[in-house]
Amino acid sequence: MKNEKRILGKWFAAALLLLVAACSKSGDQAAEEAAQEAPRHILYGIDATDYRLDQGEVQSGETLGKILNHYGVSAVEIDRLDREAAQVWPLRNIRAGHRYTAFIHEDSLHTPHLDFLAYERNTSQYVVFGFHRCAEGRDSVSITLGEKEFTLKRQKRSAVIESSLWQAMVDGNMPYSLAAEVEDIYQWTISFFSVQKGDSFTVIYDEKLIDTVSVGIGRIWGVKFSHYGKEYYAIPFRQNKRVEYWEADGQSLRKQMLKAPLKYSRISSKFSYSRLHPVHKVRRPHTGVDYAAPKGTPVVAVADGVVTFKGWGGGGGNTLKIKHAGGYTTGYLHLNGFAKGIHQGSHVSQGQLIGYVGSTGTSTGPHLDYRVWKGKNPIDPLKIPQEPSEPIKAENLDAFEYVKAKVMAELDGEVSESERLSLRDTVAFDAAQPIVPDFSAEEAVENE
Repeated sequence: MKNEKRILGKWFAAALLLLVAACSKSGDQAAEEAAQEAPRHILYGIDATDYRLDQGEVQSGETLGKILNHYGVSAVEIDRLDREAAQVWPLRNIRAGHRYTAFIHEDSLHTPHLDFLAYERNTSQYVVFGFHRCAEGRDSVSITLGEKEFTLKRQKRSAVIESSLWQAMVDGNMPYSLAAEVEDIYQWTISFFSVQKGDSFTVIYDEKLIDTVSVGIGRIWGVKFSHYGKEYYAIPFRQNKRVEYWEADGQSLRKQMLKAPLKYSRISSKFSYSRLHPVHKVRRPHTGVDYAAPKGTPVVAVADGVVTFKGWGGGGGNTLKIKHAGGYTTGYLHLNGFAKGIHQGSHVSQGQLIGYVGSTGTSTGPHLDYRVWKGKNPIDPLKIPQEPSEPIKAENLDAFEYVKAKVMAELDGEVSESERLSLRDTVAFDAAQPIVPDFSAEEAVENE
């Protein structure tokens, strides 16, 4: 997909040149000339060399129609553009504070004409509005969505946790999205609600840069997380046509159950047979874990299963129960509401949205009361024995050891660029595949 976007970006300028040139020349002639002329200064996919560029910022209350009218675009053309854009990117979507660039050329009488206006939707995405005028009266407009090309910079970052994974990454000037990705990788293995001061991590990842601005992250090449004195590695490896993350011993990091059914919260009450009830002020069993979180926080199923109860659970408020393999049942109490399509008898998948945090029933504030039963016996959700998914296959062990050695060497020390794990090493790994596939990284991306 990334490769397709890159190819489309390279040909976008030529396509626009053809559209303009077709007003005065035959399609074949225009195509031949456009192909022979090498692009010089490409901006938003347009060869901007011979244009006068006028850059501005959308002001509060300003419409695209007003901006276009300023550049001489008629009301008829603006109406045509509005109708054409409705199914691609409606003109009403423009927002104050976003930048735009007008591409202006002058005719033989030195009269300025607007050919294109590029509007920046966000840091990386843009939309180009084109106005193509023909002497024969066959004027037309175009709307093209585009994305700026980014470069990838390999990063290796380490930090010691003082309060939370999120805060450690913020303090270390790492991309916000990196915390979510690391949590996703370890969501079956580490409970990030119970990380302690002194836990640490090292992560290798690709940072996406447009010019010098960070716009997100790409592939994570490996992680080492030290939690309660134990080291948990995350090794990327392709098996069964999927790149997943594996422990150093070849066991999958993916387990039967997620460690928790929600993110970005804190444990406000743990499993106990003698907890002082916050409302009734008496000691009674609380055979679950309370996760304090804002109202509306998404709640997901911790494992594949079937919904056995959806409804009002008395003091538990809106309650959902799901039966899973191995005799386990999970309960989700005090929900504000249920996800669309969830009903008794529904089959749900691990990680599927099932509801939202609320404060229904007997509750002092928004939280999720999460419970687990083995048969009819309640068990502590924080101490569920985790069964891993399928490990590395015997026929893939040599290839996995090759990948693991490269990842661990980079995590634990400094290596040269040639010694790093690359797409050649990971993308085509599977049974009966050579360790180093005979195709380029570009082809590797395309084959994902």
